[in-house]
Formats: sequence, C-alpha cells, structure tokens
Amino acid sequence: MPRVTTYTLRKGSPAKTRTDVVVVGVVRRGEGAPAVAAGGEEVAAAYGRRLSPLLSASAFRGDLGEVLRVPTGDTLRAGQLLLVGLGADEAVDDDALRRAAGTAARHLGNAASVSLALPMTTPAQVGAVAEGFAGGSYSFTRYKSGAEPTAVGEVSLLSPVARDPEAVAALERAEVLAAHVAHARDWVNTPPNDLTPAAFADAVVALAAAQKGRGPKVEVEVLGPDELRELSCGGVLGVGQGSANEPRLVKLTWRPADAAARLALVGKGITYDSGGLTIKPGSSMTTMKYDMGGAATVLAATFAIAALGLPVEVTCYAPMAENMPSGSAMRPGDVLTMHDGQTVEVTNTDAEGRLLLADALAMAVAERPDAVVDAATLTGACMVALGDRYAGVFGDDATAGGVLAAAEQAGELAWRLPIPEQSRTAVGESPVADVLQSNWVRWGGALFAAAFLERFVGDTPWAHVDLAGPAWNTGGASGHVPSGATGYGVSTLVQYAASLVVD
Repeated sequence: MPRVTTYTLRKGSPAKTRTDVVVVGVVRRGEGAPAVAAGGEEVAAAYGRRLSPLLSASAFRGDLGEVLRVPTGDTLRAGQLLLVGLGADEAVDDDALRRAAGTAARHLGNAASVSLALPMTTPAQVGAVAEGFAGGSYSFTRYKSGAEPTAVGEVSLLSPVARDPEAVAALERAEVLAAHVAHARDWVNTPPNDLTPAAFADAVVALAAAQKGRGPKVEVEVLGPDELRELSCGGVLGVGQGSANEPRLVKLTWRPADAAARLALVGKGITYDSGGLTIKPGSSMTTMKYDMGGAATVLAATFAIAALGLPVEVTCYAPMAENMPSGSAMRPGDVLTMHDGQTVEVTNTDAEGRLLLADALAMAVAERPDAVVDAATLTGACMVALGDRYAGVFGDDATAGGVLAAAEQAGELAWRLPIPEQSRTAVGESPVADVLQSNWVRWGGALFAAAFLERFVGDTPWAHVDLAGPAWNTGGASGHVPSGATGYGVSTLVQYAASLVVD
C-alpha cells in the first residue's frame, strides 16, 4: 500500500529535528556567494564555515530550481540535507516558494519523513510551500506494471507562525486544494479508452459519493442523450453523434446556506478529439485525451470550493463527448440548434469544443448567476499567441479582471486577450444560420472562438479561460508542475470564488 502523507505545522529547529531529510532554501544576494534563506539559519550555523565551500564545490548558485542533496553526518539530526534554490533574494515571493517546494518534493529519494525549513513567516507562505510540495509529489502510475505510487509519510513545516490560526487554516486549505488538483490531473492523464463520456460521468458521481464531513454536499445530475435531446442541446449531441460512446452532461450544484454570491462554471469535456471529419494529422492526436481538461478543472474546483466551505453557491456544467469520424459524424455544412434556440452553421468539425460550451453556457446563464466562467482547451491559436505556459482570458472587464487577479494569487500564468468588433461581426456572417462556427481565417482564431462563445452568455458577467497551453506539459516536470496533466486552473477558480465573498 502507498504511504498516506500527513502534514504538520510546528515550530522547531531544522538543525535539531529528527527526520530523514531537512529542506532549506538558498538565495542569491547580488554578486556575492549564495546564502541560506530565512528558516534555515540554524542549519547554516551548524555548518559554519564549511557551508560556503560545500556550495562552491558543487557549483551551487541558488538559482530557482537548483537542488543539492548531501549527507549530514553528525552535523544535523536529519539524515540528509536538501538545499533548494530560491533565486534572487529580492525576488522570493509565494510563487518562488511554491516552485521550490515542488522541486524539493521530487528529489527526496525514498525518504519517509521530511521537514521543510523554507521561508514561512506568513500564512500565505505556509500555504504556498504546502501547495508546492503536494503538487511536486504527484505521480500517475496507474498503468505502470508493478509500480505503486510512493509518497513521503510525514511532512513537517517548520515555521515561527505555526500557532497562528490563519497559518493553520492556510495549511488545511492547501491540502484540500492539492487533493482536488490531483483529481483533475488523474482524470486528464487517464487514457481515452478508459475515460469515455460515460466513464468520466461515473467518476464524478463516485467522487461525489465519497464526500465527507457535515453540512451540504455537492449534488450531481447526469444527463444522457435522451435528456440532452429534450433540452435541445444540439451542440453536445452534434459533436458526439459520430462516436459509439454517447455524450453526457454532468451538472454539479453546491448550495451553502450562507451563500454570498452565485457562480456558474462551465468546462469543455471532449474525452478524445480526432477532429471528426475535419480530421487532425496523426501527430496532433497523440495528446488529445487532454481535451477534457476544462471539464476536469471546473469539476475539481467545484468539489474544492465545497470542501473548503466557501459561502458561494456554485452550479457547474461539464458537457462530455468524444469527437470521432464515422458515417454518423457531424459534417461541415450541418446546422445545429443550440439550447437557447440559436442556430449554428458548422464549417470545421475540429472546432467542436465551442459547440459543447454554447449549450452549457446557455444553460448556465438561464439561472442568472452573478458571474459565469468557462474553462476550455479550446484553440491552438491561443498557444500560438501566448505559448504553452499562459492561459488566455477573455470577457468583460470586471469578470476577466477578477479571474486574472485570482490567477496571480494562485501562481498560475494568464494574460488578457481582446474580443474585437471584427471578430463579433465575423461570427454573425453565416449565410444560412444565426451564428458561424468557424471562418477558417489563419490569424485571430482564439479571438473568433471567444466571440462565438460571447453570443451565448447575453448580458451575464462572463470570463472565458482558454487553457489549451498550460493544461498539458509536454516537457519535463518543473517546480510543482508535473509532466502531462497539470491541473491548471483549479487553484485560480477556487481563488476567484473566494474573491466573490464581500466582507
């Protein structure tokens, strides 16, 4: 059985703590030698003049992401010392701590216990270190023969604010958040033959059934093809009609008694995207299991919001379909009728995600929430514009601004993009329907997609997050972000929900 990790926040000397590994931060200070960061002063004192030659001999500069693990002998009570770079001293912020803690988590060997002596003098720093360590500890080994996920059994966070109730709450929040980010990562990493729309919906139902604690629980409703036809969800049905795996739409509802705001979340759940009849090149299909990353994000965020007991009512819509080519597949030239009655001319079956979102957005705004936010791995054009680390954020100034502020606090990269009038005009230029799905213009594709979605939200405050880039990491693990599914957006949406609570 894999170890279950327990986190403890306490005061204590990292030099005198008995543990397998003690983790200490190192910073760069101008042109001088690297120095041990706050939290590790007693370790530096224990090593005395031996520390600087040790760092020099290993060419350790304290750059963010650098690590050096050394046996301690009799110098410390810990068996090993792990030094982790924090970068320039003046640039050590919560995000640097989050990334450094994640890097440390991946370099512990088979340690059963670890003590973290990184800078943690505020509740926010405690939360960042805990989030980072938990995120960096993540692994997905379900399909590796004979492999079992390993985890550190005991994690101690050594902090002078250990008895501060706000610091304790920050640690508890970080544990909840990390657990739900892991759920999102697991869903996205699961192969598409095992995560069909029906299987995805079942996994959400199972997670809801496992909810613990007193108070209201997240309610789950699963709509199948018959219910979707009754609701005139032409987008979900049109995309899913080419697959033997029929579509679903999962609706989550969280109703706290003291709700101060009402938020709707919508996420694209394409469990596999071949492109349909507008088929993708073979090399572009390899990672298309991740095209349900938006749905994974909003579903996990909803469960996290409930687990944290945030006083925000949340309705979450996750339309799920598999986009496949077949004799029954949706064709370029088809006209679909959406949930709100608008008709859409289909011109590109590989621009399918916006069709699912159109139905779900129309359902969401019909309940008149205070704001609606959708998340989707929507366009390669957004990656062309912003690269693979930044999400694009669209929408009205207040809602998009709130999401961007939440992303910054959560340590997730996002950038505001516009919806030009030119794109709004182009969306309405179908000769046969109310709305044109795609116009095949090479540039500004993410802007056109956002303008398309805007047609289905009316005057409801709205933001659209295109996370096609950061939802999947094709490279090696970095900081607290693993290879493969990243869980991007869960932390941002939880932070955004918290921001809606007015004191």
